[in-house]
Amino acid sequence: MGTKLAVTLAGMWLLVAAAPVVAHHSFAAEFDGSKPVTLRGTVTKMEWINPHSWLYVAVKGPDGNVQSWAIECGPPNSLLRAGWNKNSLTVGMEVVIDGFRAKNGTPVAAGRDIKLPDGRKVFVGSGSPDAPVDR
Repeated sequence: MGTKLAVTLAGMWLLVAAAPVVAHHSFAAEFDGSKPVTLRGTVTKMEWINPHSWLYVAVKGPDGNVQSWAIECGPPNSLLRAGWNKNSLTVGMEVVIDGFRAKNGTPVAAGRDIKLPDGRKVFVGSGSPDAPVDR
């Protein structure tokens, strides 16, 4: 009886542990690698959350209207290892973002690179194996 219980509990533990992996999406599930986008805008917020950090930018369109874009970046740990910190992007900072549009047409993109006001270009992508390597 003890072995059956141990095997059942181990099986249940594996199912629970696998749930976050199943919930995580691939690049191709949400973004279109054939639709690159370059956005120039002002940082309104940066969220350092797992599994992906999110950058929010106000982008003025050709018609003069401002649209809020959400940019998916890599996980906080990847950004920290690449030299980022929570003060690297500040509200009001103007940035240029290269990335790929969401498949559903909403103002959401997977970030690839961000050009900072001092001219530095830094990688912010997730490194997902199915994301385009270069444009």
